[in-house]
Amino acid sequence: MKKIDIILALITGEITAWFFYSIAKELNLNIANLSLILAILFPILAVLGLWVCWLLGKKYLWIWQLAKYLLIGVLATILDLGILNGLILVSGVATGVAYAVFKGITFLIATSAKYFGDKFWAFEKMEKTGMGKEFSQFFFVTLIGLGLNVGIASFVVNGIDPQFGLTANNWGTVGGIAAAFGVMAWNFIGYKFFVFKN
Repeated sequence: MKKIDIILALITGEITAWFFYSIAKELNLNIANLSLILAILFPILAVLGLWVCWLLGKKYLWIWQLAKYLLIGVLATILDLGILNGLILVSGVATGVAYAVFKGITFLIATSAKYFGDKFWAFEKMEKTGMGKEFSQFFFVTLIGLGLNVGIASFVVNGIDPQFGLTANNWGTVGGIAAAFGVMAWNFIGYKFFVFKN
């Protein structure tokens, strides 16, 4: 494992810890020292998980690529949800067509940032020639993912009433999380075998 792998795993673990802590606060979960527990536990688990995948990746490269892809995906998802929540907060709109438009915008922003992480870190494609064609292929796979992402998120938000006592704004985040999981497998397969194939 390289130093950059450890650093990115630590950063991803820490950002994820604070993301989950903010969710726990909104749900009024009062667990003693939760912020400290998450801030220490998540980065350790991220590095440990990445290390195990690195070991397995010596025999099965796709496991190593998948682990890095997932870490990049976590960062992109948090970026996506952060911008989505900002748009909801600023506009005061958390449902309907406006929500679908917001979700489409945030997905495209996060996915554009994700291209560079996937290209240079997850799949280690360092060559810069042919990036235009490669980005076009990436965008094609992503457009299909966009349809899936917006469709899943919109179905959750507009087709299912908020559950578990969550507000409409919080339910918008749930829709975004459901969409992220739904599109994850599609994108990995498309990126590995179509965009960044070796």
